Amino acid sequence: MRKSGCCTFGLVGICLAQQKNFSVDRNAPPGNLSTLPNGTLFEAWRPRAHILPPFGQIGDPCGHYVDTKDGFLHFGFLHDGNGAAGVTTDDLVHYKDVNPQGRQFIFPGGVNDPVAVFDGTVINQGVNGEPTFLYTSISYLPIQWTIAYTRGSETMSLAVSVDGGRNFTKLDQGPVISDPPFAVNVTGFRDPFALQNAQLDELLGSPARTWYLVIAGGVHDSGPSQFLYRQNDTEFQFWEELGQWWHEPANSTWGEGLWAGRWGFNFEASTIFGLDESGFNENGTIFTTVGAEWSLDPIVPQVSDFRDSLWAAGTVELSDGDIRFNPSFAGVLDWGASAYASHGQHLPAWSKASQKSGAPDRYITTIWLTGDFYDTTDPASNQQNWTGTLLLPRELSVGRVENVVNNELVKEIGSWKSQGYSDLVEVMTLKQVVVREVMAAISNCSSSTEPSRSFNVSTREAFQQSPKTKLFVLKASLSFPSSARGTGLKAGFQILASDVEATSIYYQFSNESIIIDRTNTSAASALNPGIISQTEAGRLRLFDRKSGDQQKIEVLDLMIVVDNSVVEVHANDRFVVSTWARSWYSNSTELRFFYDGQETVEFENITIFDGLYDAYPDRA
Repeated sequence: MRKSGCCTFGLVGICLAQQKNFSVDRNAPPGNLSTLPNGTLFEAWRPRAHILPPFGQIGDPCGHYVDTKDGFLHFGFLHDGNGAAGVTTDDLVHYKDVNPQGRQFIFPGGVNDPVAVFDGTVINQGVNGEPTFLYTSISYLPIQWTIAYTRGSETMSLAVSVDGGRNFTKLDQGPVISDPPFAVNVTGFRDPFALQNAQLDELLGSPARTWYLVIAGGVHDSGPSQFLYRQNDTEFQFWEELGQWWHEPANSTWGEGLWAGRWGFNFEASTIFGLDESGFNENGTIFTTVGAEWSLDPIVPQVSDFRDSLWAAGTVELSDGDIRFNPSFAGVLDWGASAYASHGQHLPAWSKASQKSGAPDRYITTIWLTGDFYDTTDPASNQQNWTGTLLLPRELSVGRVENVVNNELVKEIGSWKSQGYSDLVEVMTLKQVVVREVMAAISNCSSSTEPSRSFNVSTREAFQQSPKTKLFVLKASLSFPSSARGTGLKAGFQILASDVEATSIYYQFSNESIIIDRTNTSAASALNPGIISQTEAGRLRLFDRKSGDQQKIEVLDLMIVVDNSVVEVHANDRFVVSTWARSWYSNSTELRFFYDGQETVEFENITIFDGLYDAYPDRA
C-alpha cells in the first residue's frame, strides 16, 4: 500500500498555513529536514511542468483515455494509496484536475475491492457507450511475487462514468475476471490494459474492432508472463482467456542483458500497441511495455527494489492454435532507478490536442518517477507534502538510424534490429521523444546560446550565461573522434552547480553509458539519508556512420530537462534516463562543461531555455 503525505482533505488548510507561516532559508546550510513543520518544503523541489496531483503521493499512471464527447485527453494515476485521480488536457501542456483539490475519481471499499484499487484501463466507449474503467480490484494483501499467491486477491472489475470522468461508479456485480487462468500458480495477476488491434483480429478470426486485454503477472518457478484475453460480449462482461501470449524464463535477459535489463520474475503494468515511423498504427510493428521485478539471486528470490521499465518489439503468430508474441529486439523505456510503471494511450488525430498541433495518430506514454524509491526512503515527504511525479509525456514511434557501418557494433543483440546486408545498414529501434506540444512550449521560453567549445584537457569551465532558475532545458550536440571508442573519455555537463553542489551528466565511452553522478547533488543529503545520492546510468550505443567518404561516430544529441528537482536526460531520440536532483542552495543554478580525457570533443549547438511554463494555471 502507498503511504500518504501530510495533507489528506481535512488537513489541506493546516498544511498550507504551516507552509506560509514558516520560512526556510535556502542560503543557509540545511539541517535535519524532518524537524521542519509539515508542508514547509512544498515549493522547494516541486516540479512546474510535470503531471502530479495538487498534493500527496502519486503512484502508477493508469486509466488514460480520450473522451469522445469533447476530445480531451485524461491522464489517470493512483493517488495516496486510496484509489485513482487524474487530470485533463486539451493541449498536452496545461492541465486541469478532474476533481477539485485532486480528489480521486474512484475509491476502494466496494464488494470487489474492500482493500484497494490498483491499476486499470479505460475503454472510452464501453458499457452503454460511456467511459468504462476496467481495473484491478483488491481483496487481500500482501501480494508479492516472492510469496505464495492468494487466489481471489486480484480480480478485474468494471466502473462507469457518466459525468465526464469525475466519478467512476462501480457496477453492482461481481468481477468480470474473477481468477487467474486455471491451475496456473501465478506470481501476480493485475494491471489490465485494453486495446484494439487489426492484426490480432485477423490472426484470431475476431470481429473487427474487438477489444483485447493484456494482464501482467508471472508464474512461480517459471517466469514473468503477459496473459491475453478477448472481449466476448458487447457489454464487456465476459472475457475469453487466450493464454500466456508472452512468457520469459525466470530472471532471464534479452541477449547479455546490457541493453534491455532483466525480465525478472514478474511483469507489471503491461501495454501493447502497433507503431510505424509516423506513430500509432495497428498494422505496424507490435510493441509492448512492461515493468519487470527481479532479484540478484536467481535461485532463492529475495524481495528487492530491483525494477526495470522495459519495452520489446516483435512478431505475433499462431502456434498450434495459440497466439504468441516473439520479441525481435528490446530495450529500456527509462533507465532511471526510480522510473518504473508506464501506461500508454492511442491519441487520435481528432483529439483536441492533436487538432491544435496538427499531429497524426500517436501513441503517448507516461512513466511514474517514484519520489521515495518505492516507499523505502523518506526525502522529507511530509515537509514536501507531495511525493513523486509522472515524467513528461512521450510520443513513441519506430525509429531508424541510416548509413550505419555494418560492423560488430550492429551485430550484437541489443535494443535495435539492423536491415540490409551491405557495408551500410539501417538500424531500427524504438523512437521516444517528448510530445511535440511540450517541445513547442519549451521553445517559447526565454532562450540563450552558448558558443561552441573544443576540449582535450580536463575542464569544468562555466557557461558564459547560466539559467536564472532551476527550471530550464539544455540542448547540445557532442562530436567525438573515432579514437574515443573504448577509451576512458567522459564528456557532458554539470547542472545545478555552485561552490558546494553540482550534478554531473556525461557520456562515458568505457561502458557506452550516459551517467548522472549525484554524489554532490544535494548538500541536504548528508543529514537526510532519504535524499539519495546514488549514481544513475543507462547504456546508449553510438554507432559508426558514414557520410560521403567519411566514417564517424554518431553525434550525441543531448536534451537535459530540469524541472526544479526532476531531471530527464534524452539522447538521440532513443534513450532516456530520469532521476531526482534535489539541490539545496538557491544559487545552485550554474551550468558547466564537463570533460575528462585526451581526445578532442566538440560541443556545439548549445541552447538553454530558461523558465519552464506553469502546467497548472488554475491551481491556487
